Amino acid sequence: MSRNLLILAAAPTLGELRDTLVRLEDTIIFALIERSQFKHNNSIYEENKMSFKDGYKGSFLTWFLKEVEHVHAKVRRYQSPDEYPFTGNLPEPVLPPLDYPPVLVDPQSINVNEEIFDMYVNTVVPGITQLGDDTNYGSSATRDIECLQALSRRIHYGKFVAESKFQDPESHDEYVRLIREQNRDRLMELLTNSKVEELLLKRLKAKAIIYGQDLSSASLDANGNVKTPHESPLSSPVIGGKVEERAKTRVDYDLVVSLYRDYVIPLTKEVEVEYLLHRLDSD
Repeated sequence: MSRNLLILAAAPTLGELRDTLVRLEDTIIFALIERSQFKHNNSIYEENKMSFKDGYKGSFLTWFLKEVEHVHAKVRRYQSPDEYPFTGNLPEPVLPPLDYPPVLVDPQSINVNEEIFDMYVNTVVPGITQLGDDTNYGSSATRDIECLQALSRRIHYGKFVAESKFQDPESHDEYVRLIREQNRDRLMELLTNSKVEELLLKRLKAKAIIYGQDLSSASLDANGNVKTPHESPLSSPVIGGKVEERAKTRVDYDLVVSLYRDYVIPLTKEVEVEYLLHRLDSD
């Protein structure tokens, strides 16, 4: 879990959620860096490319993901309201259930993991890896699962964001009105903060550049400080029509930004809207 959800008395504030989401940015970037050290290894994504003694039909990644989630389900991972499995028919926990405060309304009914999986396999992996096959199938799939779980947690945290916005006294009545009208478009407008999204993308780019630097060629100056290569890691690839030397990073920082801009943010807001549309179902 990204925070202790067992002690919540109410929905986290947006400020508290921001701290969690910022930490998840770090988790996702480092997970992508770890996956990028292996080649694409497309064989692990192809259905029925490998034969399984248990008769499983599907790709190596989906088989591995199923096995991992079966183990995690037994230790209560998916009882937590911020964890969502990619596979179904999971076993019951071997540990007694935990008593999570009912902060969210019907938290498990909205799950966009199918979209996350498709986006990750077909867009993210080809973008962060080199073409080819290095036969590191187990290691690659392990990193894939770490990436998928982090992305799922980040995106489904939109439910907590939506609940926090719904509880805000300044906009609560407006949310109630729009929910009763089932006005999806207006809800999307109300919960969207373009300035926050712009700052998030700028922060992500800076993080991806800094975290992704290969400092193996760095040296120390006379004062023991690290000297990095002469080019600025924060420089734009194209400035004033001139192509500048691009900083070498272990993961493409533009891909990290586009991942959030084109997928993570839209999917998070989709989760928020779906949650809000059903927020008053029990009333």
